[in-house]
Amino acid sequence: MQMDADTFDALVTDELDRLPDDMVDGLDNVVFVVEDRPEDGSLDLLGLYDGLALTERGQYGMGELPDRIVVYREPHLAQCDDEDELRDEVHTTLVHEIAHFYGIDDEQLHELGWA
Repeated sequence: MQMDADTFDALVTDELDRLPDDMVDGLDNVVFVVEDRPEDGSLDLLGLYDGLALTERGQYGMGELPDRIVVYREPHLAQCDDEDELRDEVHTTLVHEIAHFYGIDDEQLHELGWA
């Protein structure tokens, strides 16, 4: 599937806006970033939570750099055949990475059907 970076970025923003308020309202000091690929160049990783989970924050506070949720464009495009499938996969990736912010690990996400 083909999609330029600006169109993909808009799709990610749209899917983020569709998430339930109670899921995103608790996000604190988190930025969402779209990148083409992971640093290793692979097409296997769809997203990444780069930060300290809420459950692990002790003296976390002012002056901390924001945590990042990264959505990778090229791996998504490589795994999807059409825009509907792409939207579903981006949605799942966003939920998955936001769950890591809340301290939910991959095993729990798998049990819940989000891995």
